[in-house]
Amino acid sequence: MKQQHLIRYFLCALVLILGSCKPQQILQSGESTKKVQKGKQHREEQPFCTGAENTQAYLSLLQNKKVGLVTNATGQVGSQHLVDFLVQKNIGINRIFAPEHGFRGTADAGEHLDDGTDAKTGLPIVSLYGSNKKPKPEQLEGLDILVFDIQDVGARFYTYISTLHYVMDACAEAKLPLLVLDRPNPNGGFIDGPVLDVAYTSFVGMHPIPVLHGLTIGEYALMINGEGWLKDGVQCKLSVIPCLGYKKSMNYHVPVKPSPNLPNDQAIKLYASLCFFEGTPISVGRGTTTQFQVYGSPQLPETGFSFTPQPNEGAKDPLYKGQICNGENLTLLPFEPQLDVQWLIKTYQLWADKKSFFTSFFTKLAGSPNLQQQIESGLDAPAIKQSWQAELKQFDQKRQAYLRYSLK
Repeated sequence: MKQQHLIRYFLCALVLILGSCKPQQILQSGESTKKVQKGKQHREEQPFCTGAENTQAYLSLLQNKKVGLVTNATGQVGSQHLVDFLVQKNIGINRIFAPEHGFRGTADAGEHLDDGTDAKTGLPIVSLYGSNKKPKPEQLEGLDILVFDIQDVGARFYTYISTLHYVMDACAEAKLPLLVLDRPNPNGGFIDGPVLDVAYTSFVGMHPIPVLHGLTIGEYALMINGEGWLKDGVQCKLSVIPCLGYKKSMNYHVPVKPSPNLPNDQAIKLYASLCFFEGTPISVGRGTTTQFQVYGSPQLPETGFSFTPQPNEGAKDPLYKGQICNGENLTLLPFEPQLDVQWLIKTYQLWADKKSFFTSFFTKLAGSPNLQQQIESGLDAPAIKQSWQAELKQFDQKRQAYLRYSLK
């Protein structure tokens, strides 16, 4: 694995040195798929690089501008943070906007974050997970352009796409251009799970999409604009800097953990399935080193596997702190691309007090009351997954207009 990282960084460095990422590879909002496909063969011959590493496509757009940057620890150019890279290139960064978990990506899930200052650069940091989740007009005042660079994981309830929505909404109102530096979806182009009912919109589900949507963060931004999901259907002046040499079928390794409790690829793959437990009394391993790779509770029967949550980075007060949790270890489970509800069904069946199993947050995660009702009524996993298929097909047809990378 280390050898793969070294090869990737070498190729990215080569791209930066040779300037092989061409400026014309900018995707404008509303640009047709056919127009992008003309350069497909050329792009596939490129060494892989993320949008942030596609520097020739966007550095000139930022020169002599007052730049705002929405990012966190995942905003990397090779092994260097985007902020440090842009400062080195004499780009005038005016302020940083930070999503859930903060600029350095160490805060707990749901933790209120205040504004602050970056110790390394002295730049002001505006929290988008504190008193406001949407940038205020005065926080955008004086900026010429806003840049968004955050690694998403392709799941509806992972809140970075909700932050993207609010950033786009604020930019549209302020008539401020937004530049999204694209990054791969570690779940590829795969789609699965129930589609959200807009009557149950929340910060962990803002749009009528399935749990696994199969879009990159740049494609998702194009879909927000194209589907008129912003307030009153306004349009954001959006441009996307694409990844090069990327196909959705690639097994993409996320080089920097996207949040404290997704420490590795296995956790990222299992997240969409295990996150439903966050709306139940079941621990998903917060407070351990195997977050979102195990699940359990002191109330479950002994299985031969247990874990004991303790405070750590990203879980200052974890569920069942100091208590032995019986459950299941999925750390070595071979991954198959799917949303698996069997663990949820099995645990519900083992739970003694059925009425206490689901919390109100479960409905927000599921996007409607349907999944809870199906499990309570005794439906098995195949029947539940079959009930999603019609809406998944409709969503797949709708997303075609926004796909910018080959699915194979």
